[in-house]
Amino acid sequence: MNKPKIYIDGREGTTGLQIYDRLAGREDVELLLIDEDKRKDTAERKKFLNAADLVFLCLPDAAAKEAVSLIENQHTRVIDASTAHRTAPGWVYGFPELSGQREKIRSARLVANPGCYATGFISLVRPLVERGVLSPKARLTCHALSGYTGAGKKAIAQYEAPDRDKELDSPRHYAVSLTHKHLPEMAAVTGLERPPIFMPMICDYPQGMVVTVPLWAEDLTGEASIESLRALYADYYAGGLVALRPADAPACGFIGSNNLAGQDTLQIFVNGSEGRFLLSARLDNLGKGASGAAVQNMNIMLGFDECTGLAL
Repeated sequence: MNKPKIYIDGREGTTGLQIYDRLAGREDVELLLIDEDKRKDTAERKKFLNAADLVFLCLPDAAAKEAVSLIENQHTRVIDASTAHRTAPGWVYGFPELSGQREKIRSARLVANPGCYATGFISLVRPLVERGVLSPKARLTCHALSGYTGAGKKAIAQYEAPDRDKELDSPRHYAVSLTHKHLPEMAAVTGLERPPIFMPMICDYPQGMVVTVPLWAEDLTGEASIESLRALYADYYAGGLVALRPADAPACGFIGSNNLAGQDTLQIFVNGSEGRFLLSARLDNLGKGASGAAVQNMNIMLGFDECTGLAL
């Protein structure tokens, strides 16, 4: 059998480079590499897009849409890492651990890779809505913090500059207008009728993130408890790269946000007391939050073991 031909459109960006690093040493795929001086040449890109069996789009939204328009055959399969197609008709959302989603990804031609913050939020909320524990009408709040690599090359350069601004030394809230590019998928994929009030924060470390959702017991149906929520998540995520953390974690009441840096898994925590719950998801924003998820989706689409080439 011939090796599947893979092309990364936008390999020079953070996500593209991370995908390349995960694939470069593999012998079961063939990477198509465009000449450096032609990577922005539309005609040359079009050749590569149509020659590949599977394409990763690691581009801004407008460029990702353009790339899809350049594909003139029904053979080339696409994984789009941009925001452009995450709620678009005809695209499958690339979160294999969600109920029934792995099978959809396996047969899909067009897969939208999830956003990093959205991955954490969806991992916590979708099982509750899907199993009737949380109403789709729920008004939720979500707080999250992430390493600076999720903000792209410009931010990375700012944070890693030797003469950088001192304001970068402390965590910084952003998207304070309560608009964020991940909000549409956070509502659509969880089944919520409205997106959460979402408060992200960028911090002075490279990789890793924690996404948290607080809940009152009265917001949930039935006799909700930490034990019942833990049992729900343990059952829902039996297999895959998402797992419930042991009951005695976190030690000392802390959840480190960069503990999974360099890994492609996601951990769920259920904490709280006296009718209040704190749900947390920990992941690497470049791993399960971006490139690791993209490679996992590729593996499923091409019939490989889905963990091949991933750091677990």
